[in-house]
Amino acid sequence: MRVLLFSHTTGYQLRAFNDAAEALGIELVFATDRCHRLDDPWQDRAIAVRFFDVESSVAAIVRHVEGVQVAGLLAVGDRPVVLAARAAEALGLTWHSVAGARNSTDKRRARQALGAAGLPSPPFAVVGVSDDAASSLRPPFPAVLKPLGLSGSRGVIRADDAQAFDAAFARIRALLARPQVRAARTGVDDEILVEAYVDGREYALEGVLTAGTLQVFAIFDKPDPLEGPFFEETIYVTPSRAPEAIQQRIAASAARAARALGLWHGPIHAECRVTSAGDVYVLEAAARPIGGLCSRVLTFTEGGARPGDGDGNLSLETVLLLHAIGRPIDRVSREARAAAVMMVPIPQRGIFKGVSGEDRARAVAGVTEIRITAKDGQLLEPLPEAGSYLGFIFARGDTPAAAEASVRAAHAELAFEVRPDLMVQR
Repeated sequence: MRVLLFSHTTGYQLRAFNDAAEALGIELVFATDRCHRLDDPWQDRAIAVRFFDVESSVAAIVRHVEGVQVAGLLAVGDRPVVLAARAAEALGLTWHSVAGARNSTDKRRARQALGAAGLPSPPFAVVGVSDDAASSLRPPFPAVLKPLGLSGSRGVIRADDAQAFDAAFARIRALLARPQVRAARTGVDDEILVEAYVDGREYALEGVLTAGTLQVFAIFDKPDPLEGPFFEETIYVTPSRAPEAIQQRIAASAARAARALGLWHGPIHAECRVTSAGDVYVLEAAARPIGGLCSRVLTFTEGGARPGDGDGNLSLETVLLLHAIGRPIDRVSREARAAAVMMVPIPQRGIFKGVSGEDRARAVAGVTEIRITAKDGQLLEPLPEAGSYLGFIFARGDTPAAAEASVRAAHAELAFEVRPDLMVQR
């Protein structure tokens, strides 16, 4: 049995999906943006695709799987989503619609669709980075500026007044001019969404859609306030400590957002803000699972497990593969214990030279894993210019507060050496 998996060659989750597939007896067929001029450089027999060249890539996929039965597909990350939807359409596989994929990966389309469906949505405008009108644009403050073509809070800046707006606009313009950003060719490389800032607590929802019906795996609290000027996510904790009524509103809003965007069948990761009045603003509803190594915070049980029976033994990747091949997952539920993940923030720009204190951090009660993903000699940049992390800390506990406290205590034991980046001036 085969499943198509769309991803960047450098996606963190590829190994996790591969391990899960091997355990299930599923063959993964990778479609990645590897170099098409080299003969299988990653030794994964992947189909070489270009996410910005959808039609040619779909044709390559159809040729590659001709005469081969493909049971389903998945996409990891935002960029592969539209190509995956077109491939599903061409191969007759049930997945998210092409329109839904496009809406979910374009902030302007998403805002338009959510507003048209009657969901709470902030006023917004879209301006080009070279648009003369941008210099005179004065939205209601505070406002948030977001590059249409970037994800993961990269380039997202809050501006509280006209001076801050101009500075943020210039900073985003410089970011979008970088060669590596231009090389992505998203199709919306030169546009910025400007929207009213929504004050409230932020949450994330992880789930899956089956023929339009949402199954919620987890609702995450984001305990650190995300008030700007930048919006670096650090800690996710589940189960949520929000009142049950708020959690129900979050789930209902995510389901409405999915319908409004045109998402139908497959993973969904939603981000939202809940105001003090209880209004739920869906910031995004993505046709993909949670990113990076964060999926390791979720484990599941299947069948007759009762609360307190112990930790889960199914990974998120396992559950999503089962769903992709049409296996019922309605009896799958998240493990009983609370869990937390910290995406270790980058404190300053510089060259990464190592970390100390890992043994002490791993010895903190409740910590289950620490993964330092930064490499020696790597140039680090904090947000808003960059969208990576130093690594990930995972913990479990009897309560959400205990799991959160464990990742914070472990982080306090780590000391990162970041040396100044000596830039040559010409």
